[in-house]
Parts: sequence; structure tokens; C-alpha cells
Amino acid sequence: MPQTQAHLKAKYLSRNLARTLAALWSWIFLAGLIVFFDIWARVAYDTSFLFNAYNVQSILVFAAAPLLLGLGETLVIIAGGIDLSVGFIMGLASVVMAQAMRLVGIDMPPGVALLIGTIAAIAIAAVPGSINGFLIARLGVPAFIGTLGMYGVARGAGYILADGATVSVDDEWLQFVGSGKILGVPIAVILTAIVVLVLHYILGQTKFGQYTYAIGANREAATRAGINVKRHTTMLYIISAMCAGLAGILFTARFSAGAAQAGEPLLLDSIAAVVIGGASLFGGSGNIIGTVIGAFIIAVIQFGLVFVDVKPFWQFAVVGIVIIISVLVDQQKRKFGQHP
Repeated sequence: MPQTQAHLKAKYLSRNLARTLAALWSWIFLAGLIVFFDIWARVAYDTSFLFNAYNVQSILVFAAAPLLLGLGETLVIIAGGIDLSVGFIMGLASVVMAQAMRLVGIDMPPGVALLIGTIAAIAIAAVPGSINGFLIARLGVPAFIGTLGMYGVARGAGYILADGATVSVDDEWLQFVGSGKILGVPIAVILTAIVVLVLHYILGQTKFGQYTYAIGANREAATRAGINVKRHTTMLYIISAMCAGLAGILFTARFSAGAAQAGEPLLLDSIAAVVIGGASLFGGSGNIIGTVIGAFIIAVIQFGLVFVDVKPFWQFAVVGIVIIISVLVDQQKRKFGQHP
């Protein structure tokens, strides 16, 4: 009998340890990456990877755009959906902003062209988001198919409006947003941090956030509880698209140009950031801080490999491996949740 009790206690402790490690694995992995690259940098180049202001700033700026895409994607994935259109919605918003600023930029007071371009970018981003929501929530189109279709529509619209080329913009205020700093912190990082804080509060402290988790956990139960699932789902896709619009604004500001393909390489990174950060593709779990950590993991991998002079093609393989590990960890967390 004592042996049986000891065995049960050991099994309970090991299960709790495994559950804790699964919950914190993204933080542990990020810390391990930083330590690994720092040791490599010190041995190979006699310098520091971590305690280098340029490296830290570059990683933060590098992570800003995919993180913005990932923030909106987080809400959608928690609710049990997915949005494959955000990359080209970002590009469409980037092109519309550049074109709007070029149209109104002549003889305008300082900052007015930037304001009009920003409004135009957010407004145009909300359009495909609304259509995604209507198709998925009202017509019952599967999220994968609906947003994949919008991927193509937004892509085509962006290239048509840009006439297949990059749309350059010459505006001092735009350049300040793209490359300026406040107290040594890039403006792009500050704006992204504000969005992170707002969505973190909404998801964790409001009924809107509670409804999002409820829909992802059990859509039918959420409907019976009185939640307007269709309206809420539509709002989630609009928010996701508007986050992509913000990413398009930062792209235009950073490069003083709009490009339809601006977000094309960032779609995988944005979804990966959400999954690596602990959100379940089955819905019902995830959080904004986890997505932030996931975006940093990807940024550290990509920047770190370049920093230590590894061919950039390895980035895709490493990120892919991390995604697979994340899915395996998610499966283990679901297993622990189902069999405590």
C-alpha cells in the first residue's frame, strides 16, 4: 500500500511538472535561443548577442509587422477560426496608403497627408475583414476556404491599385514614423506595443474576450448562453484585418513605399507566432503575451542565424521545426487537460 501511494504521488508530481513545462515551454525556448546565440557570438566574434543595443532594436523592429498580423490572428484562432488573408490585406493597405498620400500630399499642411493615408489604409483593410466575417459567420463558409479566397482577392486588388509596381511616397512625417525614435525606442515598436496592451486588456479583462474564448471552446454552448456568435465572429475578422492594415501602415512608413506583396512572406510567421505562443488550432485557448513571445522567438531565430553567418535558407527549416514542436506541445497540453 505505501508503495502504491508513493507511485501515485510520483506520477502526480511528474504530470504536474510536465504540465508546467508545457505551459512555459515558449519562454524557456526563447531564453535558450538567446543564451545559445550569445555564447556563439562570444566564442566566434568576441562580442555579445544579447547585450547589444543594435541587435535588440533590430529584433524588435523585425518582429513588429508579423506580430501585428499575429495579434489579430490570435483572436481568430482562439475562436476556432483562421485567417489566411492577412498577408495580402497588409499589402493592400500599404498600397492604398501610399496612393492616398500621393493624391493629397501636394500643398497639404504637415501631417495631413499621413493622417488621410492612415485612415484610408485602415478603412480599406476593414472591407475584406467584413467580407471574411460575412462569408464565415453568415454563410457558413469554412474559414480556411473563405480567407484563402480573400487572400487572392486582396492580392489582385493590391497589384491592380499599384499597377504591378512599388508605390513610392516622399513625406517627412511618414519617414519620421518609419525611422524615428522616442526616447531611443523606434516609433514602430511603440505603436505595436500599444496595440499589444489594448488587445491584451480586451482579451483578458472584458466580456468581448470571454465571448471569444467561449466560442472557441464550444460554439453551440456559446450560442445557447446568449452570445451572438455570428456578430462576434464577424468582429473578430474585422479586427484581424485592421491589425493587418496597421502592419501595412508601418511597412509604408518604414520603406516610404507601398507594395502589394508587403505581407506575403509574413503570413506563415504570424500564424507560427500564435501557435508557438501557446494558442491551440482547435480553439478555446491562447493569449496575446504568448503571441508576443512567439513573434520574438521567430525574430530571434531569423536575426540570430544571420548574425552568426548561417545561410538564411536555414531560417525556414528551423521555424518549421519549431512549429511542429509547438503542435506536439499543444497536443500534450490537451491530453493533460482531458486526463488530469
